[in-house]
Amino acid sequence: MGRIVFKNIHKAFGSKVVLRGVDLTVEPGAVFFVIGQSGAGKSVLVKHLIGLIEPDEGQIFLDDVEVTNLHEKDFYPIRKRCAMVFQNSTLFDSMTLLENVMLPIRKHLKLNKEEIRALAIEKLTLVGMEQFGDRYAADFGDGMRKKVAIARALTLNPEYVIFDEPTTGIDPISAAMVDKLIRHLADHHDVTSIVISHDLRSIFGIADRIAMLYKGKLIMDGTQDDFRNTDNPIIQQFINGRPEGPMEI
Repeated sequence: MGRIVFKNIHKAFGSKVVLRGVDLTVEPGAVFFVIGQSGAGKSVLVKHLIGLIEPDEGQIFLDDVEVTNLHEKDFYPIRKRCAMVFQNSTLFDSMTLLENVMLPIRKHLKLNKEEIRALAIEKLTLVGMEQFGDRYAADFGDGMRKKVAIARALTLNPEYVIFDEPTTGIDPISAAMVDKLIRHLADHHDVTSIVISHDLRSIFGIADRIAMLYKGKLIMDGTQDDFRNTDNPIIQQFINGRPEGPMEI
């Protein structure tokens, strides 16, 4: 497992400039948070890695191999290595939890029915949802659905998982469970996690490293202590949730 490197990434959508030359390195095995206000470019940045967005300028490297402008089919192996858990869990309500998790296994792995089911149960067990496998996704709230979405993302044993706002819109207990799972994946399964968030409890609960974007630029990359101790007024306003300060809304 190697590093993920974003080098001088620029991106605009029409007249709206989102990223203005972002340089960022994610070391293997880390729980790496990308933080900032809504609209700061957090999700846009990481979507470049799996080819959902193409940069206007700059380069992206995975294990020292450039993946910036691959053709769509060439991104398939990248997406197997780099799974993404979207903010909305995107489960199929008409299917059971087990069936939801079995979907990518059926599509990508040459296994028989018993092997597919066993692997899906294994991933549901990892997130503590195996006892609910035969129930329908529509029966569960956002927190439980998020855990199943994570189980589904893990089916191809990715080295990297991108979590887009994983605790947004779920209750505090469910959010704490998701945080614990992300930390567990790094500590016990060598999964590198990139977490897009503005949830201060999560950020200062499980992050190994934090990068903050503001107005499309990286303004700090460091540890939890680096962020707590900085005298940068924008960062201090953000991490303390102050309505007054230099940060523009």
